[in-house]
Amino acid sequence: MRISTQPYFSIQRTIIMPLYSLARHCLFKLDAEQAHHLTLALLDKLEKTGLSKLWNTRLMDSPRSAMGLSFPNPVGLAAGLDKDGAHIDALARLGFGFIEVGTVTPRPQAGNAKPRLFRLPEAEALINRMGFNNGGVEAFIRNVQGSSFYQRGGILGLNIGKNADTPIEQAASDYLLCLEKVYPYASYITVNISSPNTRNLRQLQSGDELATLLDQLKNRQQQLAAQHQKKVPLVLKIAPDLDAEQIHALADKLLQYEIEGVIATNTTLSRQAVQGLAHADEAGGLSGTPVKQASTAVIEQLSALLQGKIPIIGVGGILSGTDAQEKIQAGASLIQIYTGLIYRGPALVRECAAALSSTTIKP
Repeated sequence: MRISTQPYFSIQRTIIMPLYSLARHCLFKLDAEQAHHLTLALLDKLEKTGLSKLWNTRLMDSPRSAMGLSFPNPVGLAAGLDKDGAHIDALARLGFGFIEVGTVTPRPQAGNAKPRLFRLPEAEALINRMGFNNGGVEAFIRNVQGSSFYQRGGILGLNIGKNADTPIEQAASDYLLCLEKVYPYASYITVNISSPNTRNLRQLQSGDELATLLDQLKNRQQQLAAQHQKKVPLVLKIAPDLDAEQIHALADKLLQYEIEGVIATNTTLSRQAVQGLAHADEAGGLSGTPVKQASTAVIEQLSALLQGKIPIIGVGGILSGTDAQEKIQAGASLIQIYTGLIYRGPALVRECAAALSSTTIKP
């Protein structure tokens, strides 16, 4: 069934877009991280009072199947916006077909020193060097369990990482611990080895280190599947800065270890598209429009190599319905947004879902 979008878009034009435009103008006067927390607190307040129903009519019906899961629509929230899973219900109100929260680590950690989040409005971009700031996996699980979205059976991705002070040689122990802890509560589990903000993390994307990690994760997944009587898909999140040879080697490993999905991509270290802009020289990962082309190129290469055997979730530079369609046409089965939500607001979720309702997944 297709739901008519006309009533929603009327509301969107007359209420949502002007309100968000005004809110963004005010929020962009604040420090980026301060504005981030204020926005989430406001969404929570609106959810608890019921006022969030003003912009939530009906979930856009554009079903997709991937990784053995049925998604109400193919538009998801990327990890990073809600690292602790503390705002799941408020974010679900925006109309996402699925939500991914994290990255969570075994132990709580403060992340990198502030300031660590920067806007580049001229490029519709962000630079962040947050460093997996989160309250640890135990608090994370409590938040997930307490969310109505989880209790209703919403598609929830749980994104796991390693603590900054865990030596890279022992990284697998952190991932395995998080995998075991979050497994009962996840629709799928994302293994984040591509953040540029944890020292040496990206070296896990290649060679013997990748093979060793994937081997251990798959073995533990099999044990947990038997224990909990359900198989939770494993998804690998990769960087946009890999060259063709690295992508080929990574695709081989994904197939060899039968990883159920791949997210392409995380943020980039490249600054080519933002040279000369304020904050362009800040350390961290660049997201938004400047990463769109690189992300899409990785999706195209992976799609050709994986031949439909492993679904791709496309992320990076999606700020319009057309951008979402480009990811699907490049070979993605689903998409996620984050930075686009900051610049475009809640209307972007529905716009992307509507655009993809008639877009055919690449065979």
